[in-house]
Amino acid sequence: MTDADDVQRLAGDRAVADTTLNIPHPYEDGFAERWIGNHRDWFELGQQVVFAVVLKAATAKPDQPRHLSAARLIGAVGLLIDRQDQRAELGYWIGKPYWNQGYCTEAARAVVDFGFERLGLNRIYAHHFVRNPASGRVLQKLGMAHEGHLRQHVRKWDAFEDLELYAVLKEQWPAAESGR
Repeated sequence: MTDADDVQRLAGDRAVADTTLNIPHPYEDGFAERWIGNHRDWFELGQQVVFAVVLKAATAKPDQPRHLSAARLIGAVGLLIDRQDQRAELGYWIGKPYWNQGYCTEAARAVVDFGFERLGLNRIYAHHFVRNPASGRVLQKLGMAHEGHLRQHVRKWDAFEDLELYAVLKEQWPAAESGR
C-alpha cells in the first residue's frame, strides 16, 4: 500500500492510460489501493500475478525524484493466468518518465521467465495497440512471434482499436535453451 500514491500518479497519467486497455482515466482516488489490495487474492486463487517494477535508488538519475526507501516504483508487469490451458496474458505499464529506457523489457523478461519456470505455463501471449509500436518492440525483444492483426478488436475511449498479437511458447523461450 505504500506504493499507492506512486501508482496513482504514474498510472493516472493520461499518456499511460492511453497506451493500455485496462487503466482508466481519470484515475480516481482509491483505485490504486483497491488494485493493490486485490493482488494477494488473485495470486492465491491462481488467477493473476502482478509484480512491481522498481528502480533501485542507486541507479536513479539525478533529475528523477527519489523515494525515501531503497527502491522507487516505476510500473507493473503481470500475468493473467488461464490454468486449464496453461497459458497467460502478459500485461504491463511503465510510468512515462521511465519510457524508452529498457525497464519494461527487463521486467517483462523476468515475469515471462517466472511464468514458464515457476508457474509451469506453456504459452504466454500479449497484444498492443497498433498505434503503440514501442510496446510491440518490447514483445519482439522478448522473442515473441507475431501471430496476427486484430482489426477493431477493442474499444478505447469511444474509438475502435486494432491490436497486434504476439506469443511465445515454453519450448521457444530462451531460458529453456540456456538451462536457467
